[in-house]
Amino acid sequence: MTWEEIVDKKRKALFALIPEKWRIPSDQLPPESERSVISFIEQSNLLTAEELAITALKVNELSGKIASGEYTATQVCQAYCHRATIAHQLVNCLTEICFDAALEQAKELDEYFQKHGRTVGLLHGVPISLKDQLRVKGLESCIGYVSFLGKVDGDESILTELLRKAGAIIYVKTNVPQTLRFGETVNNIIGRTSNPYNRLLSCGGSSGGEGALLALHGSPLGVGTDIGGSIRIPASFSNLWSLKPSHGRLPYGNIKTTLDGKESIASVCGPMAHCASDLVYFMQAVLQQEPWKYDPKSIDMPWRETRYLEGKTGKKVFGVIATDGIFGFDGTIMPHPPILRGIQQVITALRKAGHIVVQWQPYKHKYAADLIEKIFSADGAAPAKRIIASSGEPPIPNFKNTYELNIPPIDLESLWKLHTPHSAVKHDDYKYYGYTEVINLLDWPATTIPVTFTDKEKDIKNMQYKCMNDLDKETYEAYDPDIYDGGPVGIQLVGKRLQEEYLLGLTEQIGEALVA
Repeated sequence: MTWEEIVDKKRKALFALIPEKWRIPSDQLPPESERSVISFIEQSNLLTAEELAITALKVNELSGKIASGEYTATQVCQAYCHRATIAHQLVNCLTEICFDAALEQAKELDEYFQKHGRTVGLLHGVPISLKDQLRVKGLESCIGYVSFLGKVDGDESILTELLRKAGAIIYVKTNVPQTLRFGETVNNIIGRTSNPYNRLLSCGGSSGGEGALLALHGSPLGVGTDIGGSIRIPASFSNLWSLKPSHGRLPYGNIKTTLDGKESIASVCGPMAHCASDLVYFMQAVLQQEPWKYDPKSIDMPWRETRYLEGKTGKKVFGVIATDGIFGFDGTIMPHPPILRGIQQVITALRKAGHIVVQWQPYKHKYAADLIEKIFSADGAAPAKRIIASSGEPPIPNFKNTYELNIPPIDLESLWKLHTPHSAVKHDDYKYYGYTEVINLLDWPATTIPVTFTDKEKDIKNMQYKCMNDLDKETYEAYDPDIYDGGPVGIQLVGKRLQEEYLLGLTEQIGEALVA
Protein backbone atom coordinates (compact mmCIF):
# COMPACT_ATOMS: atom_id res chain seq x y z
CA MET A 1 0.00 0.00 0.00
CA THR A 2 1.12 3.55 -0.69
CA TRP A 3 1.31 5.99 2.20
CA GLU A 4 -1.76 7.76 0.79
CA GLU A 5 -3.76 4.53 0.88
CA ILE A 6 -2.64 3.84 4.46
CA VAL A 7 -3.72 7.33 5.50
CA ASP A 8 -7.07 7.02 3.72
CA LYS A 9 -7.74 3.76 5.57
CA LYS A 10 -6.91 5.40 8.91
CA ARG A 11 -9.14 8.41 8.28
CA LYS A 12 -12.08 6.25 7.28
CA ALA A 13 -11.61 4.03 10.32
CA LEU A 14 -11.52 7.06 12.63
CA PHE A 15 -14.65 8.58 11.09
CA ALA A 16 -16.47 5.24 11.38
CA LEU A 17 -15.95 5.38 15.16
CA ILE A 18 -18.12 8.49 15.38
CA PRO A 19 -21.69 7.29 16.00
CA GLU A 20 -23.88 8.14 13.02
CA LYS A 21 -26.31 10.08 15.22
CA TRP A 22 -23.45 12.41 16.23
CA ARG A 23 -22.25 13.16 12.71
CA ILE A 24 -23.04 16.74 11.72
CA PRO A 25 -24.51 17.25 8.22
CA SER A 26 -22.26 19.46 6.11
CA ASP A 27 -24.96 22.11 5.76
CA GLN A 28 -25.08 22.46 9.56
CA LEU A 29 -21.35 22.97 9.98
CA PRO A 30 -20.09 26.56 10.10
CA PRO A 31 -18.71 27.78 6.76
CA GLU A 32 -14.95 27.93 6.36
CA SER A 33 -15.20 31.73 6.26
CA GLU A 34 -16.46 31.72 9.86
CA ARG A 35 -13.29 32.24 11.87
CA SER A 36 -14.46 31.52 15.41
CA VAL A 37 -16.29 28.32 16.31
CA ILE A 38 -15.75 28.65 20.04
CA SER A 39 -19.47 29.20 20.73
CA PHE A 40 -20.81 26.90 18.02
CA ILE A 41 -21.61 23.98 20.32
CA GLU A 42 -23.65 26.08 22.76
CA GLN A 43 -25.55 27.72 19.89
CA SER A 44 -26.13 24.61 17.79
CA ASN A 45 -28.64 22.62 19.89
CA LEU A 46 -26.59 19.50 19.17
CA LEU A 47 -26.16 18.69 22.87
CA THR A 48 -28.90 18.12 25.42
CA ALA A 49 -29.30 20.49 28.36
CA GLU A 50 -27.82 17.83 30.62
CA GLU A 51 -24.79 17.34 28.34
CA LEU A 52 -24.21 21.09 28.27
CA ALA A 53 -24.45 21.28 32.07
CA ILE A 54 -22.02 18.39 32.58
CA THR A 55 -19.42 19.69 30.15
CA ALA A 56 -19.46 23.16 31.72
CA LEU A 57 -18.31 21.93 35.15
CA LYS A 58 -14.85 22.24 36.66
CA VAL A 59 -13.21 18.91 37.42
CA ASN A 60 -13.58 19.16 41.18
CA GLU A 61 -17.27 20.06 40.71
CA LEU A 62 -17.75 17.18 38.29
CA SER A 63 -16.09 14.63 40.58
CA GLY A 64 -18.12 15.97 43.49
CA LYS A 65 -21.40 15.43 41.66
CA ILE A 66 -20.33 11.90 40.68
CA ALA A 67 -19.33 11.16 44.29
CA SER A 68 -22.69 12.44 45.55
CA GLY A 69 -24.60 10.31 43.06
CA GLU A 70 -26.05 13.29 41.18
CA TYR A 71 -24.40 12.06 37.98
CA THR A 72 -23.24 8.60 37.05
CA ALA A 73 -19.92 7.97 35.36
CA THR A 74 -21.87 6.75 32.34
CA GLN A 75 -23.80 10.03 32.03
CA VAL A 76 -20.58 12.03 32.23
CA CYS A 77 -18.73 9.79 29.79
CA GLN A 78 -21.59 9.93 27.28
CA ALA A 79 -21.67 13.73 27.44
CA TYR A 80 -17.95 14.14 26.80
CA CYS A 81 -17.84 11.51 24.06
CA HIS A 82 -20.60 13.42 22.26
CA ARG A 83 -18.99 16.82 22.72
CA ALA A 84 -15.56 15.53 21.65
CA THR A 85 -16.98 14.31 18.34
CA ILE A 86 -18.44 17.76 17.65
CA ALA A 87 -15.10 19.38 18.50
CA HIS A 88 -13.33 17.03 16.10
CA GLN A 89 -15.73 17.84 13.28
CA LEU A 90 -15.06 21.54 13.85
CA VAL A 91 -11.26 21.64 14.24
CA ASN A 92 -9.91 18.15 13.44
CA CYS A 93 -8.33 17.37 16.82
CA LEU A 94 -8.65 13.61 17.47
CA THR A 95 -6.36 10.74 16.47
CA GLU A 96 -7.95 7.88 18.42
CA ILE A 97 -11.50 7.21 19.62
CA CYS A 98 -12.38 4.47 22.13
CA PHE A 99 -15.94 5.30 23.17
CA ASP A 100 -17.05 1.68 23.59
CA ALA A 101 -14.19 0.89 25.94
CA ALA A 102 -14.75 4.16 27.79
CA LEU A 103 -18.45 3.46 28.33
CA GLU A 104 -17.62 -0.06 29.51
CA GLN A 105 -15.16 1.41 32.00
CA ALA A 106 -17.81 3.91 33.12
CA LYS A 107 -20.27 1.07 33.65
CA GLU A 108 -17.75 -0.77 35.84
CA LEU A 109 -17.16 2.38 37.90
CA ASP A 110 -20.90 2.86 38.38
CA GLU A 111 -21.24 -0.74 39.54
CA TYR A 112 -18.39 -0.23 42.00
CA PHE A 113 -20.04 2.92 43.35
CA GLN A 114 -23.41 1.20 43.73
CA LYS A 115 -21.84 -1.74 45.53
CA HIS A 116 -19.43 0.09 47.85
CA GLY A 117 -21.01 3.54 48.18
CA ARG A 118 -17.74 5.31 47.44
CA THR A 119 -15.50 6.25 44.56
CA VAL A 120 -12.29 4.46 43.58
CA GLY A 121 -10.23 7.66 43.57
CA LEU A 122 -10.26 11.41 43.07
CA LEU A 123 -10.86 11.08 39.32
CA HIS A 124 -13.66 8.51 39.56
CA GLY A 125 -15.75 8.85 36.39
CA VAL A 126 -13.85 11.87 35.04
CA PRO A 127 -13.05 11.53 31.32
CA ILE A 128 -9.47 12.51 30.51
CA SER A 129 -8.10 13.08 27.02
CA LEU A 130 -4.52 12.15 26.19
CA LYS A 131 -1.99 13.49 23.73
CA ASP A 132 -1.29 10.82 21.12
CA GLN A 133 2.10 10.04 22.71
CA LEU A 134 0.49 8.39 25.74
CA ARG A 135 -0.07 4.72 25.07
CA VAL A 136 -3.48 3.12 25.56
CA LYS A 137 -3.84 -0.63 25.22
CA GLY A 138 -5.55 -1.55 21.97
CA LEU A 139 -4.97 1.83 20.30
CA GLU A 140 -2.29 3.21 18.02
CA SER A 141 0.24 5.89 18.94
CA CYS A 142 1.29 7.08 15.50
CA ILE A 143 2.51 10.49 16.82
CA GLY A 144 2.15 12.04 13.38
CA TYR A 145 4.14 9.42 11.41
CA VAL A 146 2.52 7.32 8.69
CA SER A 147 5.01 4.49 9.28
CA PHE A 148 3.71 4.07 12.84
CA LEU A 149 0.14 3.39 11.70
CA GLY A 150 -1.06 -0.17 12.24
CA LYS A 151 1.14 -0.69 15.30
CA VAL A 152 -1.30 -1.27 18.14
CA ASP A 153 -0.06 -0.81 21.70
CA GLY A 154 -0.19 -3.92 23.84
CA ASP A 155 0.43 -2.07 27.09
CA GLU A 156 -0.06 1.41 28.48
CA SER A 157 2.04 4.34 29.57
CA ILE A 158 2.54 4.41 33.31
CA LEU A 159 0.60 7.66 33.61
CA THR A 160 -2.32 6.11 31.68
CA GLU A 161 -2.39 3.24 34.17
CA LEU A 162 -2.25 5.56 37.19
CA LEU A 163 -5.03 7.75 35.82
CA ARG A 164 -7.19 4.65 35.51
CA LYS A 165 -6.29 3.68 39.10
CA ALA A 166 -7.52 7.10 40.19
CA GLY A 167 -10.81 6.42 38.39
CA ALA A 168 -10.28 8.41 35.19
CA ILE A 169 -11.93 7.28 31.97
CA ILE A 170 -9.79 7.32 28.82
CA TYR A 171 -11.96 8.04 25.76
CA VAL A 172 -9.88 9.89 23.11
CA LYS A 173 -6.33 10.71 22.06
CA THR A 174 -5.42 13.95 20.33
CA ASN A 175 -3.49 15.22 17.34
CA VAL A 176 0.20 16.18 17.19
CA PRO A 177 2.56 17.48 14.50
CA GLN A 178 4.81 15.18 12.52
CA THR A 179 8.10 14.92 14.54
CA LEU A 180 6.44 16.44 17.68
CA ARG A 181 8.84 19.34 17.32
CA PHE A 182 6.72 22.32 16.27
CA GLY A 183 4.40 25.00 17.65
CA GLU A 184 1.85 23.94 15.05
CA THR A 185 -0.25 20.78 14.81
CA VAL A 186 -0.29 19.26 11.33
CA ASN A 187 0.63 15.89 9.86
CA ASN A 188 -0.17 13.82 6.78
CA ILE A 189 -2.52 11.47 8.65
CA ILE A 190 -5.16 13.51 10.47
CA GLY A 191 -4.22 16.78 8.80
CA ARG A 192 -4.19 20.20 10.43
CA THR A 193 -5.84 21.07 13.72
CA SER A 194 -7.21 24.62 13.79
CA ASN A 195 -7.65 27.09 16.63
CA PRO A 196 -11.35 27.23 17.59
CA TYR A 197 -11.03 30.90 18.60
CA ASN A 198 -9.86 31.81 15.11
CA ARG A 199 -9.46 29.07 12.50
CA LEU A 200 -7.02 31.20 10.53
CA LEU A 201 -4.62 30.73 13.43
CA SER A 202 -2.57 27.86 14.81
CA CYS A 203 -3.71 25.87 17.84
CA GLY A 204 -0.04 25.57 18.82
CA GLY A 205 1.93 22.41 19.31
CA SER A 206 2.93 19.87 19.86
CA SER A 207 0.00 19.20 22.24
CA GLY A 208 -2.20 21.21 19.86
CA GLY A 209 -4.98 18.69 19.45
CA GLU A 210 -5.30 18.59 23.22
CA GLY A 211 -5.53 22.38 23.42
CA ALA A 212 -8.16 22.63 20.67
CA LEU A 213 -10.31 19.87 22.21
CA LEU A 214 -10.16 21.47 25.65
CA ALA A 215 -10.93 24.93 24.26
CA LEU A 216 -14.23 23.54 22.94
CA HIS A 217 -14.88 21.78 26.27
CA GLY A 218 -14.66 18.42 24.55
CA SER A 219 -12.57 17.36 27.54
CA PRO A 220 -12.61 18.44 31.19
CA LEU A 221 -8.91 17.71 31.65
CA GLY A 222 -6.14 16.70 29.29
CA VAL A 223 -2.55 15.48 29.38
CA GLY A 224 0.18 16.88 27.14
CA THR A 225 3.96 16.57 26.99
CA ASP A 226 6.56 19.33 26.89
CA ILE A 227 10.23 19.45 25.87
CA GLY A 228 10.38 22.99 24.52
CA GLY A 229 6.94 24.51 25.14
CA SER A 230 4.60 21.79 23.85
CA ILE A 231 2.15 22.08 26.74
CA ARG A 232 2.45 25.80 27.33
CA ILE A 233 2.23 27.02 23.73
CA PRO A 234 -1.10 25.33 22.86
CA ALA A 235 -2.50 26.19 26.29
CA SER A 236 -1.64 29.84 25.70
CA PHE A 237 -3.11 29.76 22.18
CA SER A 238 -6.34 28.15 23.46
CA ASN A 239 -7.08 30.28 26.56
CA LEU A 240 -6.22 27.42 28.94
CA TRP A 241 -4.33 26.82 32.16
CA SER A 242 -1.50 24.29 32.20
CA LEU A 243 1.44 22.94 34.19
CA LYS A 244 4.82 21.84 32.88
CA PRO A 245 6.40 20.23 35.95
CA SER A 246 10.06 19.58 36.59
CA HIS A 247 11.36 16.23 35.39
CA GLY A 248 10.43 13.44 37.79
CA ARG A 249 7.30 14.88 39.41
CA LEU A 250 5.01 12.95 37.04
CA PRO A 251 5.77 9.54 35.48
CA TYR A 252 6.96 9.52 31.87
CA GLY A 253 7.54 5.78 31.53
CA ASN A 254 6.44 4.08 28.29
CA ILE A 255 5.35 7.31 26.58
CA LYS A 256 6.05 7.09 22.85
CA THR A 257 8.67 9.39 21.34
CA THR A 258 10.59 9.76 18.10
CA LEU A 259 13.77 8.61 19.82
CA ASP A 260 14.01 6.87 23.17
CA GLY A 261 17.10 7.66 25.21
CA LYS A 262 17.53 11.26 24.09
CA GLU A 263 17.68 12.72 27.59
CA SER A 264 19.94 15.79 27.49
CA ILE A 265 16.70 17.74 27.79
CA ALA A 266 14.01 15.66 29.49
CA SER A 267 10.51 15.73 28.11
CA VAL A 268 7.80 15.84 30.78
CA CYS A 269 4.06 15.32 30.86
CA GLY A 270 1.58 17.63 32.53
CA PRO A 271 -2.07 18.67 32.74
CA MET A 272 -4.00 21.17 30.63
CA ALA A 273 -7.25 22.48 32.08
CA HIS A 274 -9.94 25.15 32.25
CA CYS A 275 -8.84 26.61 35.58
CA ALA A 276 -5.90 26.59 37.98
CA SER A 277 -7.75 24.57 40.62
CA ASP A 278 -8.12 21.69 38.15
CA LEU A 279 -4.33 21.58 37.73
CA VAL A 280 -4.06 21.23 41.50
CA TYR A 281 -6.70 18.48 41.52
CA PHE A 282 -4.86 16.56 38.80
CA MET A 283 -1.55 16.69 40.65
CA GLN A 284 -3.18 15.56 43.90
CA ALA A 285 -4.94 12.68 42.12
CA VAL A 286 -1.83 11.38 40.35
CA LEU A 287 0.60 11.82 43.24
CA GLN A 288 -1.88 10.00 45.48
CA GLN A 289 -1.12 6.94 43.32
CA GLU A 290 2.59 7.11 44.30
CA PRO A 291 4.07 7.06 40.77
CA TRP A 292 7.62 6.52 42.12
CA LYS A 293 6.59 2.92 42.85
CA TYR A 294 5.93 2.34 39.13
CA ASP A 295 8.45 4.57 37.35
CA PRO A 296 12.06 4.53 38.62
CA LYS A 297 12.63 8.03 37.25
CA SER A 298 9.75 9.48 39.28
CA ILE A 299 10.80 11.28 42.45
CA ASP A 300 9.39 10.07 45.77
CA MET A 301 7.69 13.39 46.53
CA PRO A 302 4.03 13.32 47.62
CA TRP A 303 1.77 16.36 47.28
CA ARG A 304 2.90 19.10 49.68
CA GLU A 305 -0.21 20.98 50.78
CA THR A 306 1.74 23.36 53.03
CA ARG A 307 3.85 24.61 50.11
CA TYR A 308 0.72 25.04 47.99
CA LEU A 309 -0.96 27.15 50.69
CA GLU A 310 2.21 29.21 51.12
CA GLY A 311 2.08 30.09 47.44
CA LYS A 312 -1.65 30.74 47.49
CA THR A 313 -1.57 33.23 50.37
CA GLY A 314 0.34 36.37 51.28
CA LYS A 315 1.89 39.18 49.25
CA LYS A 316 4.66 38.14 46.87
CA VAL A 317 7.45 39.57 44.73
CA PHE A 318 7.09 38.72 41.04
CA GLY A 319 9.91 39.21 38.57
CA VAL A 320 9.05 39.96 34.94
CA ILE A 321 11.53 39.29 32.15
CA ALA A 322 12.62 42.66 30.78
CA THR A 323 15.24 44.22 28.51
CA ASP A 324 15.90 47.96 28.09
CA GLY A 325 12.98 48.69 30.39
CA ILE A 326 10.49 46.79 28.20
CA PHE A 327 8.55 44.28 30.28
CA GLY A 328 8.28 40.94 28.48
CA PHE A 329 11.18 41.45 26.06
CA ASP A 330 14.00 38.87 26.19
CA GLY A 331 16.37 41.03 24.15
CA THR A 332 16.13 38.80 21.08
CA ILE A 333 12.56 38.81 19.76
CA MET A 334 10.18 41.68 20.52
CA PRO A 335 6.71 40.53 21.60
CA HIS A 336 3.74 41.51 19.47
CA PRO A 337 1.45 44.33 20.71
CA PRO A 338 -1.25 42.08 22.26
CA ILE A 339 1.41 40.31 24.34
CA LEU A 340 2.83 43.59 25.63
CA ARG A 341 -0.69 44.73 26.52
CA GLY A 342 -1.39 41.45 28.31
CA ILE A 343 1.81 41.79 30.33
CA GLN A 344 0.86 45.28 31.45
CA GLN A 345 -2.58 43.99 32.40
CA VAL A 346 -1.03 41.37 34.68
CA ILE A 347 1.41 43.89 36.21
CA THR A 348 -1.42 46.29 36.96
CA ALA A 349 -3.57 43.55 38.51
CA LEU A 350 -0.75 42.26 40.73
CA ARG A 351 0.20 45.71 41.98
CA LYS A 352 -3.43 46.53 42.67
CA ALA A 353 -3.63 43.34 44.76
CA GLY A 354 -0.64 44.50 46.82
CA HIS A 355 2.09 42.39 45.25
CA ILE A 356 5.48 43.75 44.17
CA VAL A 357 6.50 43.49 40.51
CA VAL A 358 10.13 44.00 39.50
CA GLN A 359 12.12 43.75 36.28
CA TRP A 360 14.16 40.58 35.87
CA GLN A 361 17.09 40.54 33.47
CA PRO A 362 17.63 37.00 32.18
CA TYR A 363 21.18 35.69 32.41
CA LYS A 364 22.64 34.73 29.02
CA HIS A 365 19.17 34.12 27.63
CA LYS A 366 20.21 34.05 23.99
CA TYR A 367 23.10 31.73 24.81
CA ALA A 368 20.68 29.35 26.52
CA ALA A 369 18.20 29.46 23.63
CA ASP A 370 20.99 28.80 21.12
CA LEU A 371 22.38 25.99 23.28
CA ILE A 372 19.11 24.08 23.50
CA GLU A 373 18.61 24.38 19.74
CA LYS A 374 22.07 22.86 19.23
CA ILE A 375 21.16 20.01 21.57
CA PHE A 376 17.89 19.37 19.74
CA SER A 377 19.64 19.33 16.36
CA ALA A 378 22.77 17.46 17.46
CA ASP A 379 21.76 14.34 15.50
CA GLY A 380 20.82 16.31 12.38
CA ALA A 381 17.19 15.18 12.87
CA ALA A 382 18.30 11.78 11.51
CA PRO A 383 15.74 9.64 13.43
CA ALA A 384 12.79 11.75 12.27
CA LYS A 385 14.10 11.72 8.69
CA ARG A 386 14.42 7.93 8.75
CA ILE A 387 10.91 7.44 10.10
CA ILE A 388 9.41 9.78 7.50
CA ALA A 389 11.39 8.24 4.63
CA SER A 390 10.37 4.70 5.60
CA SER A 391 6.74 5.34 4.59
CA GLY A 392 7.40 7.62 1.62
CA GLU A 393 5.29 10.41 3.10
CA PRO A 394 6.51 14.00 2.59
CA PRO A 395 7.69 16.22 5.45
CA ILE A 396 5.19 18.79 6.72
CA PRO A 397 5.86 22.44 5.77
CA ASN A 398 7.37 23.21 9.18
CA PHE A 399 9.97 20.43 8.78
CA LYS A 400 10.59 20.71 5.03
CA ASN A 401 13.68 22.93 5.19
CA THR A 402 15.31 20.81 7.88
CA TYR A 403 14.41 17.62 6.01
CA GLU A 404 15.96 18.79 2.76
CA LEU A 405 19.10 20.22 4.34
CA ASN A 406 21.96 17.83 5.00
CA ILE A 407 22.58 18.89 8.60
CA PRO A 408 25.58 17.03 9.99
CA PRO A 409 25.26 15.54 13.47
CA ILE A 410 27.52 16.93 16.18
CA ASP A 411 30.35 14.72 17.42
CA LEU A 412 30.39 13.93 20.62
CA GLU A 413 11.21 32.84 44.41
CA SER A 414 9.34 33.21 41.19
CA LEU A 415 9.43 35.00 37.93
CA TRP A 416 7.12 35.16 34.96
CA LYS A 417 7.65 35.62 31.28
CA LEU A 418 6.08 34.94 27.90
CA HIS A 419 5.32 31.65 26.24
CA THR A 420 5.84 33.17 22.85
CA PRO A 421 6.43 36.64 21.40
CA HIS A 422 2.94 36.48 19.91
CA SER A 423 -0.58 35.28 20.53
CA ALA A 424 -1.83 32.39 18.38
CA VAL A 425 0.02 32.71 15.07
CA LYS A 426 -0.95 32.14 11.46
CA HIS A 427 -0.61 28.55 10.30
CA ASP A 428 2.98 27.41 9.65
CA ASP A 429 4.28 30.74 10.99
CA TYR A 430 5.74 29.74 14.37
CA LYS A 431 9.37 30.94 14.43
CA TYR A 432 10.84 31.40 17.93
CA TYR A 433 10.86 29.05 20.93
CA GLY A 434 13.31 30.94 23.16
CA TYR A 435 10.66 32.08 25.63
CA THR A 436 9.67 28.49 26.48
CA GLU A 437 12.52 26.09 25.72
CA VAL A 438 15.02 27.79 28.04
CA ILE A 439 12.72 26.77 30.90
CA ASN A 440 13.10 23.13 29.80
CA LEU A 441 16.89 23.53 29.69
CA LEU A 442 16.81 24.67 33.34
CA ASP A 443 14.18 22.07 34.33
CA TRP A 444 12.04 24.72 36.01
CA PRO A 445 8.30 24.16 36.42
CA ALA A 446 5.99 26.58 34.63
CA THR A 447 2.27 27.24 34.42
CA THR A 448 0.14 28.89 31.76
CA ILE A 449 -2.23 31.70 32.73
CA PRO A 450 -4.80 33.04 30.23
CA VAL A 451 -4.99 36.84 30.29
CA THR A 452 -6.90 38.41 27.41
CA PHE A 453 -7.52 38.29 23.65
CA THR A 454 -5.97 40.11 20.71
CA ASP A 455 -7.98 43.21 19.81
CA LYS A 456 -7.21 44.76 16.43
CA GLU A 457 -8.45 48.14 17.66
CA LYS A 458 -6.14 48.19 20.69
CA ASP A 459 -3.14 46.17 19.51
CA ILE A 460 -1.67 48.41 16.85
CA LYS A 461 1.71 47.51 15.37
CA ASN A 462 4.53 49.94 16.23
CA MET A 463 5.77 50.96 12.80
CA GLN A 464 8.73 52.79 14.35
CA TYR A 465 10.18 49.69 16.03
CA LYS A 466 13.76 48.97 14.92
CA CYS A 467 14.23 45.21 14.87
CA MET A 468 17.13 43.55 16.72
CA ASN A 469 17.96 40.94 14.06
CA ASP A 470 16.58 39.22 10.96
CA LEU A 471 14.44 36.75 12.93
CA ASP A 472 13.06 39.58 15.06
CA LYS A 473 12.18 41.48 11.87
CA GLU A 474 10.52 38.42 10.33
CA THR A 475 8.54 37.70 13.50
CA TYR A 476 7.41 41.27 14.11
CA GLU A 477 6.43 41.90 10.50
CA ALA A 478 4.27 38.75 10.55
CA TYR A 479 1.87 40.43 13.00
CA ASP A 480 -1.37 41.39 11.25
CA PRO A 481 -4.00 42.84 13.63
CA ASP A 482 -6.88 41.85 11.34
CA ILE A 483 -5.83 38.20 11.14
CA TYR A 484 -4.70 37.86 14.77
CA ASP A 485 -7.90 39.47 16.08
CA GLY A 486 -9.57 37.28 18.74
CA GLY A 487 -6.54 35.08 19.41
CA PRO A 488 -5.97 34.25 23.10
CA VAL A 489 -3.10 35.90 24.99
CA GLY A 490 -1.41 34.18 27.94
CA ILE A 491 1.71 34.32 30.09
CA GLN A 492 3.77 31.63 31.76
CA LEU A 493 4.66 31.72 35.43
CA VAL A 494 8.00 30.07 36.21
CA GLY A 495 9.13 28.76 39.58
CA LYS A 496 12.07 26.99 41.16
CA ARG A 497 12.82 23.39 40.29
CA LEU A 498 10.44 20.85 41.88
CA GLN A 499 8.34 23.57 43.52
CA GLU A 500 5.12 22.76 41.65
CA GLU A 501 2.86 23.15 44.69
CA TYR A 502 4.13 26.64 45.51
CA LEU A 503 3.96 27.62 41.84
CA LEU A 504 0.35 26.45 41.54
CA GLY A 505 -0.53 28.51 44.60
CA LEU A 506 1.05 31.58 42.97
CA THR A 507 -0.81 30.79 39.76
CA GLU A 508 -4.11 30.91 41.60
CA GLN A 509 -3.14 34.25 43.14
CA ILE A 510 -2.51 35.75 39.70
CA GLY A 511 -5.81 34.34 38.45
CA GLU A 512 -7.64 35.94 41.35
CA ALA A 513 -5.87 39.25 40.78
CA LEU A 514 -6.88 39.29 37.12
CA VAL A 515 -10.59 38.94 37.89
CA ALA A 516 -10.64 41.20 40.95
